[in-house]
Amino acid sequence: MAERLHPPDDPSRETEVSIVIPIFDEQSIVRAAVEELSDRLVRMELSFEIILAENGSRDATLRIARELAHRDSSGHVRVVTIDTPNYGAALRAGIEAARGTFVVCEEIDLCDTAFLARALELLREGDVDLVIGSKLMKSARDRRPVFRHLASLGYSRLLRVILGLRGTDTHGLKAFRRGALLPIVRSCVVDKDVFASELVLRAERAAIRMRDIPVSIAEKRPPSIDLVRRVPDVLSRVARLWWALR
Repeated sequence: MAERLHPPDDPSRETEVSIVIPIFDEQSIVRAAVEELSDRLVRMELSFEIILAENGSRDATLRIARELAHRDSSGHVRVVTIDTPNYGAALRAGIEAARGTFVVCEEIDLCDTAFLARALELLREGDVDLVIGSKLMKSARDRRPVFRHLASLGYSRLLRVILGLRGTDTHGLKAFRRGALLPIVRSCVVDKDVFASELVLRAERAAIRMRDIPVSIAEKRPPSIDLVRRVPDVLSRVARLWWALR
């Protein structure tokens, strides 16, 4: 169960953008990343909140996240937490706790305000309800190790063949109109890494207006979970997703 820690809901405060960031064992970068992101968002003159969706960290990540929230007099930083490591469940909890008109799903080692600015422009124009930051489009720049890029390509091709994915990417940066996507978020049945893919696939099937835009990404630290060890679990959840969407 998610625990909402800080600050309490304030119905008089209007928030345009909620940035949801799942965090797990990120004590080495979470403080600097959140402080830098908050400073950039203030300079962009946005009405925003940063929701740190902590999930089962074994280090000081949760303590640092709580400190960031309680020391933030502006109320921009909030924390939700679940008991076990589960990226998808954390992302879902953060989205459900969000107050913003728009939600941006971020990664703690990216905090890409360039994507946020482009996505908000598209969403404000009203022609789309979901913007996906694709690291696999031809014009994108994926500066991660080659094996990570190839794994992402292989995963997206698997989703196209098995589940009929029409877009280029499902995992990573996303921005959407919360009112349009919240029912789809709540209909998802698969968690962990495959939650993000289910969200995109269900949005496609629901004819949500969406657009992929290229992004440039680079790792700021090694992945917190071993890629090879994740493969059996991911394949099992893709099979479960196929069954749910058949």
